[in-house]
Amino acid sequence: MSSTNGEQQTGFWAEFKRIRTTEAWQEFSETVSVVVQALLIAVVVRSFLFQPFNIPSGSMIPTLLIGDYLFVSKYAYGYSKHSFPFSPDLFEGRIMASDPVRGDVVVFKWPKDNSTDYIKRVIGLPGDKIRMINGLLHINGVAVKKEMIDRKDIQAGAGYRDRAVRYRETLPNGVSFVTQELEVFGSTLGRNTPEFAVPQGHYFMMGDNRDNSSDSRIPVSEGGVGFVPFDNIEGRANIIFFSIEEGVAGWQIWNWPWAVRGSRLLTGIH
Repeated sequence: MSSTNGEQQTGFWAEFKRIRTTEAWQEFSETVSVVVQALLIAVVVRSFLFQPFNIPSGSMIPTLLIGDYLFVSKYAYGYSKHSFPFSPDLFEGRIMASDPVRGDVVVFKWPKDNSTDYIKRVIGLPGDKIRMINGLLHINGVAVKKEMIDRKDIQAGAGYRDRAVRYRETLPNGVSFVTQELEVFGSTLGRNTPEFAVPQGHYFMMGDNRDNSSDSRIPVSEGGVGFVPFDNIEGRANIIFFSIEEGVAGWQIWNWPWAVRGSRLLTGIH
């Protein structure tokens, strides 16, 4: 019996070795090699260069819309453990660090759980004093320039409508962008705040949709963002590479002809 098994095994391995030399096996090996290399390149690109990110909420309207897909620059501010998938505890602090600029749109880990991704605009730098007074942003005691652009009727959810008022704000460093406030359902709570003193090593974040953004105006203990540690910042949002109407999944290619927002493709984020 043992002799027969041995002969069968010998025959199997002989056939296996023969197959390995065939053209089909060589093609299979090359395909596996290409797939493995592609996966490794994708991991390197995502971890060190650019990370795709999609917008699930309206907190950054009108700058970013639900259904926008972005590339986030991972190297813009150097690397912390949160720059990599699953935030591995490989080192402390940041390496190759570069400070965010006031007005940058950044992706960061929510300080409460260090795992949920948020996207907001950098408004306050370490040492700054930030306050909202009657909807007007003040930085270090000076009111930020704010000019009304227009009013627009919008869906406010649950069948209600509202009027969105858009403003152009210009920060002290010259960075200019558009914000939105709601006339009917706007919250006065976020339009009038105490003065926030931004701690060293932290940043003050705000959404451009000022009445519909859980940001640094609300403490972490109350479900907001609070002050964001530098180490929690993952990268800077650079470009919208794809955009599709709210409620339509990006993978539903049969909806693309009428659902893709062509005017937003490959546009920079400011």
